[in-house]
Amino acid sequence: MYMKVKRLIDILLSFIGLIVLSPIFLILIIAIKLDSRGPVLFKQKRIGINKTHFNILKFRTMRIDTPKDTPTHLLDNPDQYITKMGKFLRKTSLDELPQIWNIFVGQMSIIGPRPALWNQYDLITERDKYGANNVPPGLTGWAQINGRDELPIEIKAKLDGEYIKRISLWMDVKCFFGTIVSVVKSDGVVEGGTGSNTMVKKELAANKKSEKTVN
Repeated sequence: MYMKVKRLIDILLSFIGLIVLSPIFLILIIAIKLDSRGPVLFKQKRIGINKTHFNILKFRTMRIDTPKDTPTHLLDNPDQYITKMGKFLRKTSLDELPQIWNIFVGQMSIIGPRPALWNQYDLITERDKYGANNVPPGLTGWAQINGRDELPIEIKAKLDGEYIKRISLWMDVKCFFGTIVSVVKSDGVVEGGTGSNTMVKKELAANKKSEKTVN
């Protein structure tokens, strides 16, 4: 029963969001066009409910020559591809705003597991263990307010599973307001990294710094 109520809430809030946030959309569109060459929106194939595919919408944050369908943390040097405006959009999570349309048309929900890339087979497989692929993906979710980019895939999938077990209006309200706090504090945002991969990059950076100091 709650899933039907959840969908009605998604429709109502996304419709209001599209109207109220339209001035911000316009400002960001102009800023993106002035900052770098390429389209304003970025489309990417993602995993939806029951592992169906859909095109997620984001404001473009990377150059048009960035390798396609490659998670940021798997790029050799992700910073070289991110635009100046893109860094701001990612830090504030404003690049996710166009997904309000994905929510309005029923491809996503406001709260739910973040949609995996179609080729993130490790994450998809882990989520299968918890039934986390059987609900609409979300703009934000339980994992996003408990670590975001810092989480390894196993923990992220486990948190998604916790959300599925406890899914309710109260759980969605906690995720919604928890996301606002996380965005304001920029908690768990690690550019170009996820989980253990992030730690490796940090260690390499520290080693290089030490080598320069010694030299």
